[in-house]
Amino acid sequence: MDTQTERREHLYDILKDFDTAMLVTQSADGGIHARPMAVAELSAESDAYFVTSIEAGTVAEITAHPLLTITFQSSNQFASVTGMGTVTRDQALIDRLWNVGWEIWFPKGKSDPSVTLIKFQARDGEYWNNAGMQGVKYFFKAVKAYASGETPTMDDKLHAKVKL
Repeated sequence: MDTQTERREHLYDILKDFDTAMLVTQSADGGIHARPMAVAELSAESDAYFVTSIEAGTVAEITAHPLLTITFQSSNQFASVTGMGTVTRDQALIDRLWNVGWEIWFPKGKSDPSVTLIKFQARDGEYWNNAGMQGVKYFFKAVKAYASGETPTMDDKLHAKVKL
């Protein structure tokens, strides 16, 4: 297996357990706008779906500037993925992805006319993984490097950029 494939798989292994991501868009005034979004679905290629309302400013921002970033963070795992966003109101897809918890925002359920999906197609990703044994190994590597006056190195399990 090539390194890029291993990196893609490792990125997905990090992302698959997150149920929320920060979706970053460009606002109408040229600023950057980030907001937490529930992950409706995440594929092994790091593509994702999010639910929102057709009236949300997010929809206008994505329509005007479709280049997006999504970020994920826990206490010892971090990732960012950049890609293109589109807005879809495909009812079959909404039916398939529907989560009853979304009725807080859409009281009419999945047939609510304002339910909209954001489709995120990943292009590039980057991760930092200090979880479990990876974190323990890096800690000892960092202590050794510090003691010798060097900077610790990171292998592909700890940090890598990924082409998707």
